[in-house]
Amino acid sequence: MLAKGESMSIISKASVVTITGGTGSFGFTMVKNLLAQNIEEIRIFSRDENKQDLLRNQLKDERVKFFIGDVRDSQSVDNVIRGSDYVFHAAALKQVPSCEFFPMQANLTNVVGSSNVIEAAYKFNIKSIVCLSTDKAVYPINAMGMTKALMEKVAFSYARNYPESKTRISVTRYGNVMMSRGSVIPLFLKQLKNGEPITITDPEMTRFMMSLQDSVDLVNYAFANAHSGELFVRKAPGCMVQTLVDALIEIVKPKIAPKIVKIGVRHGEKKYESLLGSEEKTRSVDEGDYFRVPLDTRTLDYHSYFDKGQPEIEVADSYTSSNTRQLSLEETVALISELPEYLSTLRN
Repeated sequence: MLAKGESMSIISKASVVTITGGTGSFGFTMVKNLLAQNIEEIRIFSRDENKQDLLRNQLKDERVKFFIGDVRDSQSVDNVIRGSDYVFHAAALKQVPSCEFFPMQANLTNVVGSSNVIEAAYKFNIKSIVCLSTDKAVYPINAMGMTKALMEKVAFSYARNYPESKTRISVTRYGNVMMSRGSVIPLFLKQLKNGEPITITDPEMTRFMMSLQDSVDLVNYAFANAHSGELFVRKAPGCMVQTLVDALIEIVKPKIAPKIVKIGVRHGEKKYESLLGSEEKTRSVDEGDYFRVPLDTRTLDYHSYFDKGQPEIEVADSYTSSNTRQLSLEETVALISELPEYLSTLRN
């Protein structure tokens, strides 16, 4: 069983690994991990040629190949996945407000695009594919969460409908990834350094706190341990927005105390997030740092349930950013101060 931070020994050095959405924060961190393992070829698939060019010049490594395309376009998906051994599917529209205003665009990328990637993985007999999801997919109230929840259902349906396939598919969910693109921490740091007011939604709002390396470790764990159709969640501490702001003020130590402006909850936001719903938590297996949720393999033939139902089961509480362990101010300061992504901002 793969432990936190341990390399993916199941991937041989002669493998070809494709990362959809590979120019994002997760993709960059995963590429660095794969390069450290001397993987033969890593394919970066995305539609943003400027980000690809920046990453190409930053890495300067011939093992990394860049493919322009869009997950919505099945032909471009086939072109990059054909000949691959493993796939990390990270491409998605992730901004909650923009997905609220353009839900059909979120559907085309997160659902239809994901279906294209998964179908190609099965068509070309990929050994394993891991699909990245989000805590917003649990009891979703916004378009981003709803489309990611449907992405999960598409993945599970392939595992359920093609049990004899050599392709192994799994899903990982993670919460707020600190210092990632779109994370609130870089925004707060910018406001502090520029002497601007800090704009917060709700000081008592809580979020899971994970590092980029935590998200990579979660995917690695699923990659090494999953049976097809399983869902994996990494346990993570929670933090209130006010605690996060206080920690960043403590870290930056601005000469003038910043003004804090409460702007109110934005489109599609929750007071807290959930990594496992109560029904999933009931079926989950606690594996130390991780929860594993097996695939529901019940048949579509429900006739048997008219004659004999299942035993009554006890429903567990959801696993949320409010009932997980809460970070103190001191713990939050220490956590952020040690992040490689934060330390890199000090050198720039």
